[in-house]
Amino acid sequence: MDADTNNDDQIDIGINSSSSSKLVLYSYWQSSCSWRVRFALKLKGLIYEYKAVDLSKGEQFSPEFEELNPLHFVPVLVDGDVVVSDSYAILLYLEEKYPQRALLPAADPQQRALNLQAASIISSSMQPLHMLSLLKYIEDKFGPDERLLWVQTHIEKGFLALEKLLIDFAAKYATGEDVPLTNL
Repeated sequence: MDADTNNDDQIDIGINSSSSSKLVLYSYWQSSCSWRVRFALKLKGLIYEYKAVDLSKGEQFSPEFEELNPLHFVPVLVDGDVVVSDSYAILLYLEEKYPQRALLPAADPQQRALNLQAASIISSSMQPLHMLSLLKYIEDKFGPDERLLWVQTHIEKGFLALEKLLIDFAAKYATGEDVPLTNL
């Protein structure tokens, strides 16, 4: 059984997601982008239905999934009539629509900007560099050694940028005492 196909993904920890809409998360158990969204849903206490999309079997290319996300990437969140793809966009959507248990500091614009900047570095500059489709492309074009070297180089660059950005803000978590968007 995959880690994400058990009933724990639909637990209720006290807050109903909405009486008028049902949250559905299309996800792959090994996708770190999907993990980020599942963490946010749990932290916010939102109930959701988990729909597995097995990337190793090519299920992301099904006509049904393509209607949700023409890029064929997970995660995708469906909230009633709203469909949101891309983990960063999903996190921002959840933060706006479901403000309980905030992932961003509301009172301090500097802390909020810091969290958004760090989250953007992770989701835009580092995360895509280890996507299965990208790694396969690099390996096919340049070989397995180049694949590893390329990924290590670019992810290291992202970590160095994060270290410089967060050097003066270290606390229990990356930017404070609560779990921020940055840590997802």
